[in-house]
Amino acid sequence: MTPDDPASLPGQACQVLAADDIYVCHGANQDDGLMGPDQVCLGDIYMLEDDHQPQRLIVTRQEGAGQRVGEGSAVGRAGDAIRLEARYTLMGDEGDRVELLLLALPDGSRFALPLSPMAAGTEYALLKVDEAPADSGLSDLLCISFARGTMITLASGAQRAIEDLRPGEQVLTRDHGAQPIRWIGRATLKAVGPFAPVVITAGTLGNAGDLIVSQHHRMFLYQRERRAGMATSELLVQARHLIDGERVFLREGGFVDYLSLVFDRHEIIYAEGVPAESLMVNDATVNRLPAELSADVKTRFPGLKQVQHFGTEAGRQFLAEVGPQTLFHSPRNRRGAGKAPSRP
Repeated sequence: MTPDDPASLPGQACQVLAADDIYVCHGANQDDGLMGPDQVCLGDIYMLEDDHQPQRLIVTRQEGAGQRVGEGSAVGRAGDAIRLEARYTLMGDEGDRVELLLLALPDGSRFALPLSPMAAGTEYALLKVDEAPADSGLSDLLCISFARGTMITLASGAQRAIEDLRPGEQVLTRDHGAQPIRWIGRATLKAVGPFAPVVITAGTLGNAGDLIVSQHHRMFLYQRERRAGMATSELLVQARHLIDGERVFLREGGFVDYLSLVFDRHEIIYAEGVPAESLMVNDATVNRLPAELSADVKTRFPGLKQVQHFGTEAGRQFLAEVGPQTLFHSPRNRRGAGKAPSRP
């Protein structure tokens, strides 16, 4: 099997939940599982069954044939068409939002693909029902990428636009000094829904210019003082959790060019001077890439065992409690994001 042979490209794997495992605990559809967009009721409260069992869905995408179940999938039959019915937005009782994609198979079975973590025993209110992004691959929905034009700090201290970087070039990393780029992934997507980029305006985190990233991309930030309940003063914060509508906002409309960087390890690099994660190479992340990119990465990184960078994951509830001023760059909080070398 080689990346150059389209017929041999592997399917993309994702973890899905049976739609019935997500049920209405309070509301008009009491005790019913997650249903189609014409049957659900906004405001209903959902819970995830305690004994739910995530299942592995293998997806292949064929020219003119759409997305289908691939060989080795735990659900469906190989060749079955996968229909994306809807995208649901729910809010947990602690304020965290969860997006779910509802998938349907020819036998009438439905599955939910969570686009962010969903916890058992937590109540989630259904806030919004949207059409599913039918023209996009399931694996595109959780990209970890920088937008074209992002300035990356090299080992020399100079900065260069990410689209001008090449594999083998040395980039400055926070923990391991100069490290060579092993692979660069590129994708152009419609900037709508989960594909719309987050814009962190210049100066907000000490960034020299606007920093534009995918919604799930994590920034590596610091608290001036470690708060109770947080294991470290070093925080990994998804860009979407920083949105305040003013200094950090979602930019929808048109298209966005996304680029991802891979190193020998999961690294913290400097983008517009802000510490941010590289793409982590493991089964869960790589199988979400488009099939041709996934095959290339698997060839270059056969172990697929990079370990996630250590730090405390900060959710929306924590950020709401501490307030953005504790992380945003200001005259009173200049240690928040680290400093970048000046542009050449």
